[in-house]
Amino acid sequence: MALLDIRLPDGSGTDLLEELTEGEEVPCVMMTAHATVESAVDALKRGADDYLEKPFSLDRLEATLRATLERTKLRREVRALREQGALRGDVIGSSPAMKEVLALVGRVAPADSATVLLTGETGTGKGLIARLIHDWSPRAERPLVSVTCSALPESLMESELFGHEAGAFTDARSRKRGLVEVADGGTLFLDEIGELSLPVQGKLLRFIEDRMFRRVGGTEDLRVDARLIAASNRDLEEDVREGRFRADLLYRLKVLPIELPPLRHRRSDIPALAAAFLDRFDREFGKHVERVADDAMEALQAYDWPGNVRELCNAIERAVLLTDGRTITLDSLPRAVQADGASSGPAAPEELLGPEGLDLEQLERRLLQEALRRAEGNRTRAGALLGLSRHQIRNRLKKYGDQP
Repeated sequence: MALLDIRLPDGSGTDLLEELTEGEEVPCVMMTAHATVESAVDALKRGADDYLEKPFSLDRLEATLRATLERTKLRREVRALREQGALRGDVIGSSPAMKEVLALVGRVAPADSATVLLTGETGTGKGLIARLIHDWSPRAERPLVSVTCSALPESLMESELFGHEAGAFTDARSRKRGLVEVADGGTLFLDEIGELSLPVQGKLLRFIEDRMFRRVGGTEDLRVDARLIAASNRDLEEDVREGRFRADLLYRLKVLPIELPPLRHRRSDIPALAAAFLDRFDREFGKHVERVADDAMEALQAYDWPGNVRELCNAIERAVLLTDGRTITLDSLPRAVQADGASSGPAAPEELLGPEGLDLEQLERRLLQEALRRAEGNRTRAGALLGLSRHQIRNRLKKYGDQP
């Protein structure tokens, strides 16, 4: 255990914190006489387990150290189980991008009161990661309540989430507990949180800050101990700029953000994912399909998967249904996948420079796309493939709206 002051005589405690947490795991608690939300969040992001504001009592110190050691013990147990594969569930991935996500999950899950924001494109597995965070947390034996915000009618959002008292509106004949109350002691997962109306966002903000809320039509403040995990496939910062999402709510949600990579940035995971889906649907449909043909696997890895893992799952389900033999062939895959597989080879110079010339911007976009595909989304490695710096790659991505 390390107790670190943020201000040291010969340097910064946060710099030393990063050194301590680089190698073998050392639980760290930061001490400061100048505590702010910003400094606390910064310390936690750099690897601190907790922080104490000076002056503090010995009782507070002892309680903080005990809690930190308990969390560290749990985190080590979770890591051991993860290495044994006992808790991986449906989250499959050995690519650098997914290893980074799973490492973050292992770090944030034991901090069971901290809010987590999952971002990423549709179909990247945000629901599975939310389940993983819950399962690896001390709340695992309590309920995980999942809510798809876009499925809630706007007129009923507040009532569904926070409940209502009898007579609160025309059809409210009796008191109803909201989903926030149902999640007491466990985890509340709000998927597609960007779909919540602004008034409900305000009520949710109060719940995050105080863990308190009122039912619709109620006068009593209720307190609930539920961890919040939120997810969105939208650009919430853009929604803030356009007035569709509260900036203060986004600030509270982004304490522990985790961005899930699209499948095109983790293509090395496709064979393992395809094998898992094949096994699932083969058993479900009572078939005897054993493998994916080499040319079909090449097509799967060449396709960009705009629907991500969900689209891949659907493609394998379709292929298993259409396959009569033991091998999934190229012609049993969706036509879009077949087309990308057939055209995935590099074009010759004479093909690139046709009789009418070529569009250099379009060529640059294609090269960026291929470099990022090979580097599984890592911009530094993609730059190395193109002879560009990470800064130059970033500028070109910005030029094309981050989607080459």
